[in-house]
Amino acid sequence: MNNPRYQAIQIATSRSPRTFDPLTDENGTPYSVDEYFGYRCFTRSDMAQRLPESTMERFDTCLEQGHTLDRDLANHIAHVVYQWALEQGATHFCHWFQPLTGATAEKHDGFIQLGGDEPIFSFSGSELIQSEPDASSFPNGGSRTTFEARGYTLWDPSSPVFLMERENGSTLCIPSTFVSYFGNVLDSKTPLKRSMDSLGTKAVALCHKLGDTGVDKIIATAGPEQEYFLIDKAYASLRPDILLTGRSILGAPAPKGQSLDDHYFGSIPSRVAAFMHEVEQELYSLGIPVKTRHNEVAPCQFEVAVVYSEANLAADHNQLVMEMLKRVADRHDFHCLLHEKPFKGVNGSGKHLNWSLADNLGRNLLDPTKTPSQNVRFLSFLTAVLLGVHRNAGLLRAAIGSYSNDFRLGANEAPPAIISIFLGNQLSQICDDLAAGKDLADDAGNAMLQLGVDGLPELKQDTTDRNRTSPFAFTGNKFEFRAAGSTASVSFPLTCVNVAIADGIDALLSLIEEKGDIMEAVREGIRQSNPIRFEGDNYADAWVEEAEKRGLPHFRKTAHALQVLNDDNTVALFERLNVLSALELSSQYHVKLEQYITHVTIEADMLQQMVNQFVLPAAIAERTAACADVAAQVAVFGSDNTDRTHATVIHTLIQSLHQQNKALQTMLSENLQLGETSGEQVQAEHLALTVAPQMEQLREVCDRIEMIVDDSRWRLPKYREMLFQN
Repeated sequence: MNNPRYQAIQIATSRSPRTFDPLTDENGTPYSVDEYFGYRCFTRSDMAQRLPESTMERFDTCLEQGHTLDRDLANHIAHVVYQWALEQGATHFCHWFQPLTGATAEKHDGFIQLGGDEPIFSFSGSELIQSEPDASSFPNGGSRTTFEARGYTLWDPSSPVFLMERENGSTLCIPSTFVSYFGNVLDSKTPLKRSMDSLGTKAVALCHKLGDTGVDKIIATAGPEQEYFLIDKAYASLRPDILLTGRSILGAPAPKGQSLDDHYFGSIPSRVAAFMHEVEQELYSLGIPVKTRHNEVAPCQFEVAVVYSEANLAADHNQLVMEMLKRVADRHDFHCLLHEKPFKGVNGSGKHLNWSLADNLGRNLLDPTKTPSQNVRFLSFLTAVLLGVHRNAGLLRAAIGSYSNDFRLGANEAPPAIISIFLGNQLSQICDDLAAGKDLADDAGNAMLQLGVDGLPELKQDTTDRNRTSPFAFTGNKFEFRAAGSTASVSFPLTCVNVAIADGIDALLSLIEEKGDIMEAVREGIRQSNPIRFEGDNYADAWVEEAEKRGLPHFRKTAHALQVLNDDNTVALFERLNVLSALELSSQYHVKLEQYITHVTIEADMLQQMVNQFVLPAAIAERTAACADVAAQVAVFGSDNTDRTHATVIHTLIQSLHQQNKALQTMLSENLQLGETSGEQVQAEHLALTVAPQMEQLREVCDRIEMIVDDSRWRLPKYREMLFQN
C-alpha cells in the first residue's frame, strides 16, 4: 500500500453518499422547491414590495427605454437592497463581472464607512452602480498597458443581484459590465447586451414590415445545456495534469470505455445523485430553473440543463451553474471536470446552446405552429436565420473556438468545424418548394405511431427528426447551437449568433425592398442560403468534401478560425450593429489568441514534467527489473535460452520517450522565437500544426509504457480507476 495510487483507490471506493440538510422552516419542515426558489435573488417583485410605486415606475422606465439611473433613484434602490442583504446575513458586497478570461471575477467590500470615531455601516447608490477593478491585470488584448490600470464595473440592472453563501457569511453579488477608463469593452456581458439590443431592433423592424405593428420589443432567449465529468477527489489530487489543465494529458485507455452504451441515461450512482440534489438546491435558491439531469454517454459524464430565459440572464445563470458544479463537487469529495476532452477515447463534453426569439406579446417567433407553410412570420424569421448563418458561418466557428474545444469538434462525438444548418424533412421540403417557386402543399398533421402493444398509448410523432451531428439544428421551436464547448462562457457565442441573425434580418429586409414582395424575398433568401442547409451525417468524411464544394468555411483549428475576427467584413458588421468597435473586436481576437497559446504551452510544460517525474522513473525501474530478469535467466538457462523480449520493448520505448521529449523541447524553443519575430498568429498556428501533434506523439509513447509497466510501479491513477472505481 506504499503506492499512493492504491491508497486513492481505497479511499474512493470506500466513500458513502454525502447527506446534507434541506432548507426548512422554523418548525423544521422542509420547504418545497416553489417555496425557496430564488430566495437568494433580489428580483423586481422583491424590489416592488419595498419601494413606492412611483419609484418602481421610474426604475421600469429606465430598463425599458435604456435610460441611465440617476443617483437619487440608485440611492433608493441601494437602500432596500442593503436591507434585504442584511436580513439574509450578508457581510460584504461585490460587483460580479465576466472578464475576457471566460470565468467570473469579484472584489469584495464590506458594508462599512468611516464616520468620526465610530464606523458606519451603509450601502450607497454609487457603490451599487459603479466600482473600480484593475483593468490592466485582466486580459485586454493590448488595449491597456500596465500603468493604465483604471477600469470600471457598472451594475447591469437587467440581471438580479444575488447572494453567494459561504460557510462563514454571505456576499451580495451585483451583476455588472466591465469597461476600461476610456469606456472600451473588457468583458463578455457588454457585447452580449449590445447584440441583444441590435438584434431586437432589427427583429422589430422585420415584424413591422410584415404588418405586425403590435410588436415593440423582441429579445433573444437561450437555454444552455451543461455537460461535465465527475471523478473522485483522491484521484484528481494525484493527477497534476487534471489539476492544472483540466484534462488528462496522458493515460492509456481502459479495457472498457463506452463501447457497451451502458452509461447513457443509466441509473444515476448514489454518490452522484446526492451531489445532483445539492447542486439543484443551490441553483434553485439562486433562481436558476434547472430542468434536466442525466448520465451522459461517457462513463462518469453527466449533464444538467436549464430552462431557457433571456439570453443575458441565461449567460449569467450558466456561469453560476459551472461555479456551483465545482463547489458542490468538492463537498461530495468529487472533482468536477468541465474540460471539453478530459479523457482520450471517450466522448468529450459540449454545451448545447438553445436559442430563439420572443416578442412582447409572449410569442416564440421560431414556433412553426401547426401550419408552418402558411405562417409568413415564421418563414420570414427562419429565412433570416438561414441568411445570417450562411453569411457568417466563419464567425460562428470563431465564436466557439478554443484549444480545448478543438479536441472534440469533428471527433465523431461533436459537430465538425464546419457550420451548417439542419431543418428536418418538413421544413426542408417547404424551403425547397419555396426556392423552386412551387406552391406549398398543405401541412401534414402529426403522425401517430401504432406500436402494436396492448395497453400503451398512441405515440405522437414529431414533424422532424433530431440530428445530433448538426452544429446548428432546428429542434421544434428553436435552434440548437451544438458546437459550443463545455468550459466556455456562452456570452461570446450568443453575441455572435445575435450578430449573425441581425445581419440575416438586414439582408432579408433589403430583399423585401428589392422584390417589393415578402414571399418573393423569402424565396430569394432561401435560394441564396441553400449551401448552409445539410440534412445528412455531419460526422461523415463525405460531408467535408461536399462542404468544400459548397464553399463553406472549414477551420479545423481555432488558431486559423480566430482570424475571422480580424476580417474587414467582420469588423464592419460589428461596428454597423454597434456591438464592438474595431479596437474592441481586435482586443477580443488578441485575448483569445493569447489564451490559445498559453493553454498549449501550459500543457506542453505539464506533459514534459510528467514524463520526467512519473513516466520515465517508472519505465527505468521496469527496465531495471527486466534486465535483472534477463541476467537471472542467463545464469540459470544460458544465453541461448533467454527471453529478452520485455527488456527490449521497454528499452526501446525509453529511447523513443527521450527522442520525442527532446523533439518537443526543440519545437517549444522554436515557438518562442516565432512569437518574438513573427507575432502571435504565426506562433499559434505553429503550436496547432507542429507542437500539438508532437505532444500527441509523446503521449502515445507514455501510454504504451503505462500498458506494460508493472502496476505497482505506476503512480498515476489510471483511466480504469478514475472512470469506473468511484
